[in-house]
Amino acid sequence: MQFKKVTHVIFDMDGLLIESESVYDKIINDIAAMFGREYTKEVRLKILGTPEKDTARIAVTELKLPLSPEEFLKIYKEKVNKELQNPVLMPGAKELVKHFYKNEIPIAVATSSSQDSMELKTQHHQDLFKLFHHIVCGSTDPEVKNGKPAPDIFLVCAARFPDKPHPSQCLVLEDAPNGVRGAIAAGMQAVMVPSPDVGEELRKPATLVLESLNDFKPELFGLPPRE
Repeated sequence: MQFKKVTHVIFDMDGLLIESESVYDKIINDIAAMFGREYTKEVRLKILGTPEKDTARIAVTELKLPLSPEEFLKIYKEKVNKELQNPVLMPGAKELVKHFYKNEIPIAVATSSSQDSMELKTQHHQDLFKLFHHIVCGSTDPEVKNGKPAPDIFLVCAARFPDKPHPSQCLVLEDAPNGVRGAIAAGMQAVMVPSPDVGEELRKPATLVLESLNDFKPELFGLPPRE
């Protein structure tokens, strides 16, 4: 498989850099259970990687909850604020980010989270998150008109690097099928580190699929190899 050389790297956050997806699953599961509904794998894969408004809309519609998306979001945010104060980092995340930073590869984050949610989840990992040139928060950024799987967030993120790289010069690291689809739609290559329950079909659009960030070889994309 021939990969194209890149100059810039864009990271997703939830489920890729920080282990927060299991907490989100638990929160949505708890809300569903309040109304005697079950949060199924099918619904989870539709929600994975979407901005908060879309998460609420999909959850309410698919689980047939007797709530408006706004009411769902209120409960959801209260639970997130309580349960996501200190998520752990995903395997290999810290090492890879530091490797790029040390080698002066421009890096940024494109997350579907809102600004306040992102600040909450990263407060104990500032040593890592301060290494990124910028962080785009899809749920609250006025320039991001449509959430993943639309390409908007990745195009906005690329445009905020000082040298405004062409999308083809950017590599995206993602865990969610929605994110991978958005990156490919933006004209970027996408390396996917999916959770085990993401099926074969949903992995297909990715440029490369890995089990962990520890397995990522930067030199495949023309980036400095690890020591």
